[in-house]
Amino acid sequence: MAGKIIKGSEVYVATMCVSILLFAPIIVSQLIPADKSQVNSWFNGIIKSVKERDNTLNPELGGGGEFDTITKAIKSVPSGNTKRVIISIRPRSYKEKIRIERNKPFITLLRDPQNMPNLTFDSTSKQYGTIDSATLITECSYFVGANLNLLNTAPRPDGKMVGAQVVALRVSGDRSTFYNCKIFGFQDTLCDDRGNHFFKDCHIRGTIDFIFGSGKSLYLNTKIFVEGDPGLTLITAQVRESSSEDTGYSFVHGSIFGTTKNAYTEMGNVVNPVGWSHNLQPERAKTIYYGEYKCTGQGANPKT
Repeated sequence: MAGKIIKGSEVYVATMCVSILLFAPIIVSQLIPADKSQVNSWFNGIIKSVKERDNTLNPELGGGGEFDTITKAIKSVPSGNTKRVIISIRPRSYKEKIRIERNKPFITLLRDPQNMPNLTFDSTSKQYGTIDSATLITECSYFVGANLNLLNTAPRPDGKMVGAQVVALRVSGDRSTFYNCKIFGFQDTLCDDRGNHFFKDCHIRGTIDFIFGSGKSLYLNTKIFVEGDPGLTLITAQVRESSSEDTGYSFVHGSIFGTTKNAYTEMGNVVNPVGWSHNLQPERAKTIYYGEYKCTGQGANPKT
């Protein structure tokens, strides 16, 4: 990694980072390999590393580069930015609500995978409304998050609390990607709100409906952990309202522990083989599609 680190700062901006892979504007014509051991080589063949990219912006040149919060570092990025901005975060805990507005695209937040920072806040739906309760909100397009722990540390819902949904991450911009991020919450952990999104090597944990929204997203080699509330627990709540909408979630080469498609996914006994529920609203069957393809484990349905 190249870039000046200023003594005493907690967040700094690097001009180059070779440890993260970023989307390049190319057309992918090769299908994801069925063999999980070939996925990384397939992925590395279609994605350019940041060292191969031009037009990386260093806000350090204009403002000294010293920030004591992530929010201040983001605010230093000019509105209407057209260059990739890489904000490297020192490994510690940051308690702040972070919002990246839509007029600031091409921002990357990252850290070394061996020493990941914690981005935390303890807001609830009662305080902010569900989608605005998120610890990290990305409304910009072309966002990249890598090697981050994203947590909403509000109390776990007890079934009696009103407005107890606690979102850790909301993704509302287009063409956003997350690599090796751990996303922790309870109900409504991840708001995969709208746009095209890609998650790779991530870890998502929650209790009910903890991946929800109208996004069109691929979850590759991602682990889903169910926190195990008594009774029926629903993992995803994709809210497509019309069969003409081209949205949905695909989970490929992942694992589920403790409208959605799962392919080559290991499903433990925490998953009901029936697979999905219309939640007492049968009219939803007209707009929802649920599929499994060559999944394994006690929770997989071999008939689909």
